[in-house]
Amino acid sequence: MSNQGRTARLYNLLAVFDPVTLVIENQSARHLGHAGDDGSGESHFHIYMVSHHFKNQSKIARHRMVMRALESEFCLGLHALSMNLYEPSEKI
Repeated sequence: MSNQGRTARLYNLLAVFDPVTLVIENQSARHLGHAGDDGSGESHFHIYMVSHHFKNQSKIARHRMVMRALESEFCLGLHALSMNLYEPSEKI
């Protein structure tokens, strides 16, 4: 596993989408003591991303694309991920 934190690794992995906007929020503190909390403080995240790669893709297809890109992080303990994914022409 990389020495960099999970947030930095998420930014690196999501760079493949050439995001116009990418915000990653660590929400792990909201889930302390809940299922999936491994005590690392890096188990639950929210992603807000705008990318041209999402054009003509359904919401489900967009989520699948991101989940595939982050598969390695789930293997390393990422437990939960919420997402808002848009293409640039969508009103946000």
